[in-house]
Amino acid sequence: MHARIIHNDRLLELQKARLPALSSATLYGRGVFTTLAVHRGRPFLWPEHWARLVAHAERCGVRPGHFDQETTRQSLFKLIKENEVEEGRARVTLLTRAVRGVWKEKNSGGVETDLLIMTGDARPAPEEGLAITLSPYRLNTLSPLAGVKSVNYLEHVIGWEEAHARDFHEAVVLNERGEIAGATMANIFWVTRGTLHTPALITGALAGTTRACVIALAEELAFPLVEGVYDTSDLSDADEIFLTSAAHGVGLVTTYDFHRYTVSAGSVALRLREAFRQLTLSGDEAT
Repeated sequence: MHARIIHNDRLLELQKARLPALSSATLYGRGVFTTLAVHRGRPFLWPEHWARLVAHAERCGVRPGHFDQETTRQSLFKLIKENEVEEGRARVTLLTRAVRGVWKEKNSGGVETDLLIMTGDARPAPEEGLAITLSPYRLNTLSPLAGVKSVNYLEHVIGWEEAHARDFHEAVVLNERGEIAGATMANIFWVTRGTLHTPALITGALAGTTRACVIALAEELAFPLVEGVYDTSDLSDADEIFLTSAAHGVGLVTTYDFHRYTVSAGSVALRLREAFRQLTLSGDEAT
């Protein structure tokens, strides 16, 4: 994380930022966030990230307050410039301060929602490609937070840490029905006999902004794509696998448990990765 952050439109040194000890965010984790890539000093797919953040905020009972897409964008640009981020990532978080629920506070100081924006370096991609495994933990599609990027993110972090403890970069997550939902912190795609596959949102998969971008690119390139319900046998039959997220972009998988994949020139995954890279360079979608 970089030295400066934005807290409620104010640029602060990280160590000087203060949040209330008693709030719905600290008591219950009532907050939402989005993480986006920064390319050439500009936030990538910002309108899509903001739209999802607001949609998830509504599902969690988080009111954006006076923060809107344009004012938050201005704060984000300000922070990117102050922290001198050319290639990196940013996280935008909305936290509810007003306490609702079992514990209640009579005075919230007149502030209902806190906005936090922070930036960090890009996560380097492993040169050998991504090694993934199957997570022992399941996603619950009946949860009211299924498919929401809330600050209740510990399940994802624990799943990611468990995979790293076994020397994998990521882990495939199944839902309670044994259907593939995604990875701990990414969406998943695979290619079988020339057709792209990715879990449908009804599996609990996150509606990732990079996922949506890749789906649009696949349509432009005339790659057949199916959003469906799959189990691990479908993934085992794959010819190619890749992950998508703000951190990975299009991250090629070279190992899935005991399966190894050789990415050949002209493969679907490579062509999508290059198309995605060109999009990040164009500036058209980084506004």
